Amino acid sequence: MAGGGGGGDGEPEFQIAPMIDVLLVLLIFFMSITSAQVLKVDKAITLPVAQNGIKKDNMRAEAIINVRWDAPTKKAIYTYDDKPYTDLAKLIPVLTEAKKVSDKTGAKGSNPEFRVVIRGDRDGPVRVVTRAMNAAAEAGIADISFSTSNKE
Repeated sequence: MAGGGGGGDGEPEFQIAPMIDVLLVLLIFFMSITSAQVLKVDKAITLPVAQNGIKKDNMRAEAIINVRWDAPTKKAIYTYDDKPYTDLAKLIPVLTEAKKVSDKTGAKGSNPEFRVVIRGDRDGPVRVVTRAMNAAAEAGIADISFSTSNKE
């Protein structure tokens, strides 16, 4: 009978190569998840401060809408998946499709509700964030969260 590893005294040898393989697979997995979330964030946005804010639940399917305020032109630029939208009417079908895909594939975690996270610029007026909320509502998404910072 063919036996693998170990000496003649019946004690198994510790093999490190399979452990390294598993470790590298896990490392690649976590790196890909982290980079996908970071790409959706617009670094030009200055978030409002909410010292009592609650850390978000990362176990849900979500769409992140960045609302950047351009002060010289006094206009908002809405960004979803690195694509800018100046007209929110064009964003509504995209959000509707994202919700349908999430509902079809099943959301991550125990809470299957699809949500929209709005990252509004602190310098912009409230009406531009309200427009993003209305676009999400027209897309059939009732769960809306806001992204804030807990310090200056």
